[in-house]
Amino acid sequence: MALFRIVYVSEATGSVGSGLMPLIDIIGVSEQNNRRDHLTGVLMRHDGRFFQVLEGARPDLNRVMARVSNDRRHDNLRTLSDQPISERLFPAWAMARLEATPEVEAFLATDMTQADVPAEVDRLVAGLVQTTADAV
Repeated sequence: MALFRIVYVSEATGSVGSGLMPLIDIIGVSEQNNRRDHLTGVLMRHDGRFFQVLEGARPDLNRVMARVSNDRRHDNLRTLSDQPISERLFPAWAMARLEATPEVEAFLATDMTQADVPAEVDRLVAGLVQTTADAV
């Protein structure tokens, strides 16, 4: 089965932008859905923005992205990277929630219309592998 990795950013709307309980709700439901759909990944929230990495089969990723794009808790959804992968970087995490790393925080503060966004996203995702390994 071919695997893909999608990285997106969105604006968190309402209380989910800063509240702990709405975020915990998202994590819990997403973890259940991702286990069911054989998806893995990482979610971070910083300054009212979500940064998420999702890995899995194309049909499963398409379904979750459709759910996210229709979710009122997300606005201005932007796919930063969507590429085939040979293996998962986060195989143990149906939905890891991490505090945004300083690198992700700096990235979220930039103008994401720059031409080097894909290279920067790849670098950020590679850095998250160690962060999730440290969280185990």
